[in-house]
Amino acid sequence: MKVLGISTSPRKDGNTALLIKTIFGELEQHGIETELLQVAGQPVRGCRACYACFKNRDHKCVIKDDFINDYIAKMEAADGIILGSPTYFADVNTEMKALIDRVGFVARANDYIFKHKAGAAVTAVRRGGATHTFDTMYHFLHYNQMFLVGATYWNMVYGREIGEVAKDDEGMANMRSIGENMAWLLQKLGR
Repeated sequence: MKVLGISTSPRKDGNTALLIKTIFGELEQHGIETELLQVAGQPVRGCRACYACFKNRDHKCVIKDDFINDYIAKMEAADGIILGSPTYFADVNTEMKALIDRVGFVARANDYIFKHKAGAAVTAVRRGGATHTFDTMYHFLHYNQMFLVGATYWNMVYGREIGEVAKDDEGMANMRSIGENMAWLLQKLGR
């Protein structure tokens, strides 16, 4: 079994990555392999609505000058997917929006290639707007017919400076709960 985590934070090894790594700690205790992809510093383009993915149906986006096709392949190979974005103006950041738009079109064009995978989304937030950020990512997971992993509270942790989220005890406990619940679900699914 393998779970892929994607952090779209521009800060490599920042708060969003820390949240995903906390979930990974629980998954690894259950013998589940993990891999973290970090977008930090990599340019990404948004979907141009060309619908070539519906014509080609090759599990790829026709835009080839960024990392999206590599991420699609890794997402397709994984049993579980964790999306992580910082909260920017009460929503996901540009990189996450580009990822979910392009990956979502490719997945839909290819008979929902993430169907029946386990999925979760997390967000790091300074103060407010995290619920909408969380919802945006969960809408992507839901639309792709994935099994949504629940936790003890909303999947948001508070902190601004790198590492500050670790001080939000309740938020970090919730991240561990996500890991425990995702491990349980994957084991029940026989993955």
